[in-house]
Amino acid sequence: MLIALLAIFAGLALLVWSADRFVEGSAITAGHFGMPPLLIGMVVVGFGTSAPEMVVSALAASQGNPGLALGNAYGSNITNIALILGITAVISPITVHSQVMRKELPILILVTLLAVWQLLDGSLSRLDAIGLLLTFAVLLAWSIWSGMKKPDDPLAGEVSAELNAHAMSIRKAVFWLVAGLILLIISSRILVWGAVDLATAFGVSDLIIGLTIVAVGTSLPELASSVIAARKGEHELALGNILGSNLFNTLAVVGIAGMIAPMPVAGEVLVRDLPVMAGLTFALFVIGYGFRGPGRINRAEGTLLIACFIGYTAYLVSTTFGQ
Repeated sequence: MLIALLAIFAGLALLVWSADRFVEGSAITAGHFGMPPLLIGMVVVGFGTSAPEMVVSALAASQGNPGLALGNAYGSNITNIALILGITAVISPITVHSQVMRKELPILILVTLLAVWQLLDGSLSRLDAIGLLLTFAVLLAWSIWSGMKKPDDPLAGEVSAELNAHAMSIRKAVFWLVAGLILLIISSRILVWGAVDLATAFGVSDLIIGLTIVAVGTSLPELASSVIAARKGEHELALGNILGSNLFNTLAVVGIAGMIAPMPVAGEVLVRDLPVMAGLTFALFVIGYGFRGPGRINRAEGTLLIACFIGYTAYLVSTTFGQ
């Protein structure tokens, strides 16, 4: 068990570090090739921070651990909204001026409902996975189209400032892109092995490990980037990281895992985890959309989100080890 714990912590540390290098290299490489800053913020940064979830869930699915694959994806969504966005709002209340971000909030609601509807039969089939990936492709195309129409969106200015602050040569950027991806795969294999071994040692399902330790660990890149962005006053970028990550997790991460290996969906996911994820997503829409002006997530709302995360995690632990 000690070796499994060491593997998890070592895997998470390397995963977070390599994910940061991968996102930075990808963003700067995209900038060198002329991709508009708004698209870099929405596509490269927002989705790139979900690379840990994608690699971990894909490996878990290929190794026959469906609970870990789904728990990582949905647990990360819960962590992103309740813990990361909560902490970010407590540090610096988030004001949303970006029209693109406000459009993505209701889309995230619809995507979440689609995910719930697809899993109601208790399984994730390849047909379900294809539907998720096609939806992701359509949304990605829509994001690109919307971004090209709004080059002066507030998010574009924040991303442009970040790229200028981390300027590096194209050769170095490509190196970190490739090296970061390779290290992501290596660290994910270490993490998955440790997580499965730990679940076996404690006699709990890999779903619980995926929803807790692995989900929080793979969400650390979003925590770091969102907190840093919020402290700099880059509110659109902070929220964009969360929205992009949750869209990517719900559609691409689960879709890729389902394509690799169709899997059964545990009853607990349907009656416990998906309702919590859907409820938090709806809450984010209500408090962050801004129906009569810019959306705003204040410190009180951030504290409430953190309390929701603590309560959910406490419930998982008490019901798991109280049996």
